[in-house]
Amino acid sequence: MQSLLQEISNRCFISPEIQQCITNDFEEIEVQKGEKILIQGNRANYLYFTKKGVLHTYYYHDGKQISSWFYSENHFITSWHSFYAQKESFEEIECLENCTLYRISYKNYQRLIADFPAFGNFARLLAEEMLTFLDEFSKGWSFLTAKEKYEILYTYFPNIELRVKLGYIASFLGISPETLSRIRK
Repeated sequence: MQSLLQEISNRCFISPEIQQCITNDFEEIEVQKGEKILIQGNRANYLYFTKKGVLHTYYYHDGKQISSWFYSENHFITSWHSFYAQKESFEEIECLENCTLYRISYKNYQRLIADFPAFGNFARLLAEEMLTFLDEFSKGWSFLTAKEKYEILYTYFPNIELRVKLGYIASFLGISPETLSRIRK
């Protein structure tokens, strides 16, 4: 729970009362490698925080699985569109390793926002960080070479190839596994 509280406190002041509510409302769960915490077509009812493990988000295009991002320790994860809009998700979230996660329901998340302005500030900052990242990522991504894309991914997730199948990385980069092998040399 310390890593979760630290990440929240990096964005807002946590009073003892807020800390108690966070401790009560975030549930620790264990999820096995290969299990999905969200399936396409379902609504994202939880925001997760990764204590241990690696997950990836992906969607299907023309029947092919396309990885859209990877999350490791000390990251918040959900299907952002689905969670915030409370609509069906177009993507899935799968554990690539055995994971220990903290999760909070959308209902409890909204209650913390309403009850504690400081937590509301945390929620706003988290949403701004995700929006900024996704906006920057989506606008510049298509103009980068495969090598530049790999370098950006490696900056965010050093040694990713030690924890994620190369096929998933290639899918994310939009290249073949053979091209990825050449880039990594």
